Amino acid sequence: MLDHNQLAALAAILRRGSFEAAAAQLGVTQSAVSQRIRALEERVGQPLVLRGTPCTGTEAGRRLARHAEDVALLEAEATGEIGLAPAPGRHTLRIAANADSLAAWLIPALAEAQAAAPHLAFDVTVDDQDHSADWLRRGEVVAAVTATAAPPHGCDAIPLGRLRYHATASPGFMARHFPHGVTAEALARAPCMTFDRKDRLQSQWLAENFGEVPAPPSHFLPSTQAFIDGAEAGLGWGMNPEPLVREALAAGRLVPLLADAPLDTPLYWQVSRRMAPALAALTRAVRQRAARLLHAA
Repeated sequence: MLDHNQLAALAAILRRGSFEAAAAQLGVTQSAVSQRIRALEERVGQPLVLRGTPCTGTEAGRRLARHAEDVALLEAEATGEIGLAPAPGRHTLRIAANADSLAAWLIPALAEAQAAAPHLAFDVTVDDQDHSADWLRRGEVVAAVTATAAPPHGCDAIPLGRLRYHATASPGFMARHFPHGVTAEALARAPCMTFDRKDRLQSQWLAENFGEVPAPPSHFLPSTQAFIDGAEAGLGWGMNPEPLVREALAAGRLVPLLADAPLDTPLYWQVSRRMAPALAALTRAVRQRAARLLHAA
């Protein structure tokens, strides 16, 4: 059996980035934290913390810290269910989500979950919707918003709906690059915007509407808001989430490249079955918020 206090010290160091900050969180001396880590490293026979600014964990250290956080959250849930006051402090939920979901609809769900369960805190990892499930598969998060319907072993997948995207650009951009209409030839020359090397939304939209089109020149902008700002500024065209550009489209600051040609991405909430009871408030808030803002599956 691993010592609970030693695991808590490890998790606090990797969460806060230093022995001093971990000591302040745990309400003990920095010397006590150091002694706990030394004892834990001796117990497992390998280093767990890489000293630096900030302190980081070895692979084994990160794995044990995740285990400690999960156990602490499950203990808080169990004590609450039997009427005992949970231990003071917040318990961190590590989740993965794509940047567009985080910007378009997920933040209010996190706020609703935190209001229902004030002991929760969130650590959100951002990755492409086609890759966010990999974090859950590796055990680095306990839940993920993903475009993958098949969940990893030990997890469930709950359909959330479809996040709708529109290929949009500014009126000035349209006049410069598509004076004779949006054609495959013009699209091959007009610059687009790409979130990162994993982003396939622009190429998917081109393939669905124009078939084989040479890859256009692209700006790489790893920010949902930068995509919208870039489109409004005339930097390029890009696939923008409907909830975030509805007002800009209505006001005429953005226009669709093609009328009635959206691209829908199905989204799923994948969650670890082991952690599902502790995530009940978050799962409920995610499903409710998705039902309001996403298109039905």
